[in-house]
Amino acid sequence: MDRVARIEDLRERVAIWRSAGERVALVATMGNLHRGHLVLVSEARKCADRVVASVFVNPLQFGANEDLDAYPRTLEEDQRLLTAEGCDLLFTPTPSLVYPRGQEAQTRVEVPGLSTILCGASRPGHFVGVATVVCKLLNMVQPEVALFGEKDFQQLMVIRRMVEDLDMPVEVIGVPTVREADGLAMSSRNGYLTPEERARAPALNRVLIEAAAALQAGEEPDAVETAARRALSRAGLRPDYVSVRSAADLSQAAPADDALVILAAAYLGRARLIDNLRVTRARP
Repeated sequence: MDRVARIEDLRERVAIWRSAGERVALVATMGNLHRGHLVLVSEARKCADRVVASVFVNPLQFGANEDLDAYPRTLEEDQRLLTAEGCDLLFTPTPSLVYPRGQEAQTRVEVPGLSTILCGASRPGHFVGVATVVCKLLNMVQPEVALFGEKDFQQLMVIRRMVEDLDMPVEVIGVPTVREADGLAMSSRNGYLTPEERARAPALNRVLIEAAAALQAGEEPDAVETAARRALSRAGLRPDYVSVRSAADLSQAAPADDALVILAAAYLGRARLIDNLRVTRARP
């Protein structure tokens, strides 16, 4: 696997593949890779001839008091893992390449509505940063397909809406959440957890499983959300939100909606954990 940091070198390599009739996939990451990222690469190899992975810690999606400076950067280990997984090319742009005029002067991409609810309400501006950098990466690489994890379900929805609204010729594929043996969704930020916090963290997934069972048993979303928040607090987590939404567009769950998703975020020590669970509501 080769590594490039310039757009010209990236496009030259992709042009060679495309001239040979090969299909290109993109896996965009912020590095500090874990098995969840590698599953994205593995899935990308199933639907494309060539796989480009990017590692870029995007400053535009971090708030003023968030963990940009502390976010773990493990580029050499990331490169080793991607090579072993069969990735074809690693793209490692710098902030000055992605935002040559600086962040304040950068043209931004916003997906209205989806960007300001749930995680977007807790992290103002976050999804503008996500949409902007993903739009730029898609334009830089120009892949036929791009893969994103369903753990970040709202992010996946934002990216899909952006691609649809901007008529971008790329297929966006969501890949199911990869979990630890105890159910905790894999995340680079899990490394912030102390051993005691790590033991508590799987409660987030357990609470979602209980909430899904309650929905399938006919309980109303408001009651399910309230019970889930209380359960998280009892488990030693500090809930940010628990919300039952339509899986189609993240609108508030309506009585006619059968395909639902329960989304949750909670704080545990230095970490902000997120997770979700799809639910098909049973009907009498």
